[in-house]
Amino acid sequence: MDADPGLSMRSRYLVDAFAPLLRFFTDSTWASRFGKPGVCDFTIGNPHDMPLKSFVDALQSKITPQDAYWYAYKRNEPEARRIVAASLEASHRLPFEPEDIFLTNGATAALHVVLAATVDPGDEVIFLSPPWFQYETMIMNAGGTPVRVRVDPVTFDPDLKAIEAKINGKTKAVIINSPHNPTGRIYSPQTLEALSCILLDGSKQYGRHIRLISDEAYRRIVFDGRTYFSPVCFYPDSFIVYTYGKALLAPGERIGYIALHPDMSHRMEFRSTIPALQMIQGWSFPNALLQHAIGDLEKISVDITHLQAKRDRLVSELLRMGYATQTPEATFYLLVRSPIPDDEEFVQLLTEYDIFCIPGSLMDLPGYFRMSITASDEMIERALPGFEAAIKRVRLQGAS
Repeated sequence: MDADPGLSMRSRYLVDAFAPLLRFFTDSTWASRFGKPGVCDFTIGNPHDMPLKSFVDALQSKITPQDAYWYAYKRNEPEARRIVAASLEASHRLPFEPEDIFLTNGATAALHVVLAATVDPGDEVIFLSPPWFQYETMIMNAGGTPVRVRVDPVTFDPDLKAIEAKINGKTKAVIINSPHNPTGRIYSPQTLEALSCILLDGSKQYGRHIRLISDEAYRRIVFDGRTYFSPVCFYPDSFIVYTYGKALLAPGERIGYIALHPDMSHRMEFRSTIPALQMIQGWSFPNALLQHAIGDLEKISVDITHLQAKRDRLVSELLRMGYATQTPEATFYLLVRSPIPDDEEFVQLLTEYDIFCIPGSLMDLPGYFRMSITASDEMIERALPGFEAAIKRVRLQGAS
């Protein structure tokens, strides 16, 4: 017998935890038909129309080199940091300095770096469920222990009592994602203030700084004239994690950042440590062209009014057909109850009508499926008869 296991135990552990999602993205019917003509793809927040012209123009305007170092190695470029700090100061009403900003190739890289900077082996990190797909394995990858807390099933707000009950001497951080993927909920100032009190009390009780990691990927995708409230405005020991990929609807062009709260404890240590971790963890800086264009990118957004119209069209039609769903306050997503208990079975049934969605079971939300409203108008209209045929089919089967 070969005594060498080949793969490390750590990699086996991570891959086993990630296996259901990996199978969906590599071995499912959706994976085999991705991009094929006639497919109605509501799975992930991909664009299904041509890219924003303003985004393309912004890149084209910066593509011609202005000096010999235009495409040299880039880290946290001073001008890009200055632009982000000024933007955050205006939106969050906090005195961010350029040195508080760390440019990353998307929010995923930002989360990896923040967790590496804060989590020691054995530390616990609380995250809300249903979660974004990768929180759990990211925490594990950093050596931490993921602690799952379900949101309130009716309001989709954080269950504050449950969070408080999970805080102990091992708690190192709490990840908050608002607006929340996949529920579309924006957390209120009252909720965030109460959470801040819980974290302050826990930090004092256990003699350690419990960090708040605010994943704000969707903060610009807000509907019905609502106001977005950042969790960091209520709690000083906070990191902001952000990506431009949502507002630009260009997830393949990876640019985002980490921002330190101006009153964060050990802020100077993080300022010196995070750039080193960015280099160690695979040079997690955005490419040169995106950093040059960031001043223009800050001003660009997908058409929120159009997204809202697509949301409203889908919600009204699905309700008319007999599906149970809610109207999300923000993000790209609708959560819909599966008309049969097995959400994976129903999502597979939809594929017979060329419709592809994410089963809720992959997000710790069995009995639901998730749809992305980034689908094109034509795709939505083409899919509606299939959704109606599928729910009629399961009703007939249930009656027989």
